[in-house]
Amino acid sequence: MNSVNRLNDPTRGMEVQTPHHCGRRDFVKGVAALAGAAGLSAFDARSAGAEPPPEITRIRLDAFPITCIAPQYVAEELLKAEGFTDVQYPAFDGSVGENVVGAGKVDMDLYAAAPLVASLDAGAPVLILAGVHLGCYELFGNERVRAIRDLKGRTVAIEAFGGPKHVLLSSMVAYVGLDPRRDINWVVHSSAEGMTLLAEGKVDAFLGFPPEPQELRAKKVGRVIVNTATDKPWSQYYCCMLIANRDFAQKHPVATKRAVRAVLKAADLCAQQPERAARLLIEKGFAQNYEFTLQTLKEVRYDAWREYDPNNTIRFHALRLHEVGMIKTSPQKLIAQGTDWRFLNELKRELKA
Repeated sequence: MNSVNRLNDPTRGMEVQTPHHCGRRDFVKGVAALAGAAGLSAFDARSAGAEPPPEITRIRLDAFPITCIAPQYVAEELLKAEGFTDVQYPAFDGSVGENVVGAGKVDMDLYAAAPLVASLDAGAPVLILAGVHLGCYELFGNERVRAIRDLKGRTVAIEAFGGPKHVLLSSMVAYVGLDPRRDINWVVHSSAEGMTLLAEGKVDAFLGFPPEPQELRAKKVGRVIVNTATDKPWSQYYCCMLIANRDFAQKHPVATKRAVRAVLKAADLCAQQPERAARLLIEKGFAQNYEFTLQTLKEVRYDAWREYDPNNTIRFHALRLHEVGMIKTSPQKLIAQGTDWRFLNELKRELKA
């Protein structure tokens, strides 16, 4: 997913709703408490002592202000426990759909699977290291849209051609036999504008990721046509996957494994302690609305990184996008050249997955 300045957050201006305010010290204590509740503290000490320290002590992760990628924010203190002394979350005014990992602006990121396939096809120098969570995207439609097939001839708001929403929805419509290049009338607007146009009946559909679906449901705008967390086949494939810059991962394998471990443990924490994780995101400034953040953490399947074969996710979207001519590379080649599951497989054993 692309990075933008947090001022572009669609929830900017909403009242920050959090049960209490805590400082930096309480934030650290909060993560420690989460780890203790998940039974991870003792393992941390064993694993840290059994491995050499990371080859590099600085790591940069994307600061895109959406709550579904919460594990990489909750992971900050866990990364420090893994030996990273300088954990950075740079924000950018980049273009929608820019793969900031491939561009070398950050080292690791949680990135949506379908646009990730398109990035790999375009030659982005990234490696997929793990599938992390299921479904955060939701497709909303007006009274004229009751199923994906109803999008034929309809107007759909996206942020950019080639952006995450355009690519994912293209995969979804291809799955039901539509051609996204001919059958959909795409119009380009910001997310905030797209939601407003849906409410005004000026577009027929809008695909959103947190906190956009939570806001639309709260305002009773449109109806949910597809919830990728619960509706098959989307709920059977990873929504977001953990990726690293290829050069970073190849030069720093110990650091890469330690970082993957921190993010996967953070995903467990999000699943087991969503209320406390939501407060951490509010305090760090990665989310603005506590209720919407908590909804996301309760609805998104952060415990799914153990359960599914991430190759299937790449293959599923690659086949759809290849069928409609949006990518040229075969699924097998994308998997061979763009994935590295060594760290995931080791950590599944270590974390008793």
